[in-house]
Amino acid sequence: MACTLAFTPLAAADHEAVAHLLHRSLVDWYESRLRQGARFGDSPEPFRIFPEVYEALDPGEAVTARDEDTGELLGVCFSHERETHVAVGIVATAPEAAGRGIARSMMQAVLAKAQALGKPARLVSSLLNLDSFSLYTRLGFVPGAIFQDLLLSVPAAGLAVAAPAGVERVRPARADEAARLADFEQSLQGIRREKDYAFFLANRAGSWQVLVSEDSAGQINGVLVVSDHPSFTMVGPGVAADEASGAALLWRALDLLRGRTVVFLVPCAAAGLVRTAYGWGARNVELHVAQSTAPVAGARGLVFPTFLPESG
Repeated sequence: MACTLAFTPLAAADHEAVAHLLHRSLVDWYESRLRQGARFGDSPEPFRIFPEVYEALDPGEAVTARDEDTGELLGVCFSHERETHVAVGIVATAPEAAGRGIARSMMQAVLAKAQALGKPARLVSSLLNLDSFSLYTRLGFVPGAIFQDLLLSVPAAGLAVAAPAGVERVRPARADEAARLADFEQSLQGIRREKDYAFFLANRAGSWQVLVSEDSAGQINGVLVVSDHPSFTMVGPGVAADEASGAALLWRALDLLRGRTVVFLVPCAAAGLVRTAYGWGARNVELHVAQSTAPVAGARGLVFPTFLPESG
């Protein structure tokens, strides 16, 4: 007998259940379609970082789907409002609840919020998962830039290649630079997320380092966030004016993660940077695509998306 669904905010007591749901959902989909479920390990514990970070950043913004009678968690959708848009993060449903329209219903709740705010919704989704791609395009999202997911194991002694030009002009961001970094990103990409940069710089949930690249005149030409949390080692989000500044930032970020295996996303269109990453030892593991209900016209530079918090 089908249960009645209730859509509610996420509570602190749900974090363990969300970690289990995310893990089961990812393992089931990647194993049943691609035989790659092992990519996500055999424990849900690392996935606790998702509700912990999202709730620290935007308490109460996540949408959950539950069995109204039992309270069992059947779906979760993370999102949060930014100055220029509403960003959508990971969307997951329990494998046993697939095909019931749960993901669609949660997304419709997020889109209703975005419409009420008068803002577009943005996300980055897997191009291997045609189920989610089809859902998002049916809901009005328009595909944009395509990204290569690159995996690289950084040697304990650091990358065995010469550092690219401009590395000497990469420095740690200062605690008071959130607004300046947000201004820079908006000038290139037309989106703004000062709250995210303030969150990274405060470094109270998760574990973040923020790098800034400057040109010879001392003007910002790139910013890149690094997560070195044991549960989530990843480079991004970030934005750079050109491939040269992007390469300098990326090299410095990887140098901070010596002895770790790292995932980072690079725009396919940044062909020179992609080849540079190959030369460092990176290999492709997946493709992602940026999607928006109202794409920004005239965006410049290149971006490094991430999945926590999402960089739609």
